Amino acid sequence: MSRSDAPSLPATFNRLAWSNLAAQSAEQIALAAAPIVAVLLLGIGEGQSGLLQTALTAPFILFAIPAGLLADRCSRRVLMASAEALRALALLTIVLAIWLGGITLPLLAGLGFTAVCGTVVFSVAAPALVPSLVTPALLPAANARIELARTIAFASGPALGGMLVGWIGAAPAFACAAVLSVAAVGCLAGIDEPARAPVPQRHPRQDIEEGAAFVLRHPLLRPVFVTQFIFNTAHFLLLAVFVPYAVHRLGLAAIGVGTVLSMFGAGMVVGALFATRIMRRLPFGTVIGLGPVAGFVAALIMALTTVIPSPWLAGVSFFLLGAGPILWVISTTTLRQSVTPANLLGRVSAINILSYGARPLGSLLGAVIGGAYGAEVCLYLVALIFGLQALVILTSPAVTLARQPEMQPA
Repeated sequence: MSRSDAPSLPATFNRLAWSNLAAQSAEQIALAAAPIVAVLLLGIGEGQSGLLQTALTAPFILFAIPAGLLADRCSRRVLMASAEALRALALLTIVLAIWLGGITLPLLAGLGFTAVCGTVVFSVAAPALVPSLVTPALLPAANARIELARTIAFASGPALGGMLVGWIGAAPAFACAAVLSVAAVGCLAGIDEPARAPVPQRHPRQDIEEGAAFVLRHPLLRPVFVTQFIFNTAHFLLLAVFVPYAVHRLGLAAIGVGTVLSMFGAGMVVGALFATRIMRRLPFGTVIGLGPVAGFVAALIMALTTVIPSPWLAGVSFFLLGAGPILWVISTTTLRQSVTPANLLGRVSAINILSYGARPLGSLLGAVIGGAYGAEVCLYLVALIFGLQALVILTSPAVTLARQPEMQPA
């Protein structure tokens, strides 16, 4: 793509993109620092660490729907800024507790839970805000920019969080995350959000039912949701067993395991960088199908390591798991924004977030099946489940779309 062909995104959207990068970076640094602090300062074991991780993931299940309701009833910019300010306040409270020597596991878990609530609101409201800031033709480029920021934060945040704790200490590491959250609020303050028509006041249950019915009855969004739920199940089943499998079967040490796992982030970055070009050159439905197919191919390659125990094959598998599905996220987000009326976008985004509920299901399957039958059986099951999600989307009308659908009115 020549420089002249590159899409020019408006300045107000760029403020959202910078805010997103700051917010996602704050989240990843804090999520990495929390368990390190819990182990080093509080001396917790594996069981307590699991409880901490539960506290840090529960808001996605508990508050996605309420966040969607709020995103459709009030200013999305103000909602995101308020949520990010709440995250900053929670992180600064952690800093203060560490400095005063009063940090405890319940306090760390509670404040971490509060901070992640901000993440949930941001994740639900941001996709709903984007269509009001850019033209329909620029939606793919805008979503690619948002996902690139998330990918950079996802790939670098955990390592940066660990390094900050090691270099400057636990409290300053959380302080850095808080500063990033404040910066995100500052970027959001400069966004000129177009006014929306007032929403009639109804019982929240009616609003929830309306959003869920729209997704589950829509011929394009329903298979996307099902595919995403199945994908998350298979992905976290793989993650649940890969580290012990890599050590015992592939013969990798800690550095080798980390290197293989880092290929997932590398694939995400590459996919996000080339997403706009790919979406310009391929039919819209073909791009939607690329992610699930890439996931299935990646699973087959990982299963092949049971016969050919090669770390290189495992690395290729994780690279494809990053590169293909990031195209899925960008293309299906664009699809969701295009076919959903503006007054429903928050709730529809929230229903999409609920597909993350498959993650603990996948981890549980790994614990049960891996413990009973071994990691190899889990990898074969992963390939089977990834094949199922590819089948769901490839037999849906979504992959037949020649171009991005027309935007729907409110």
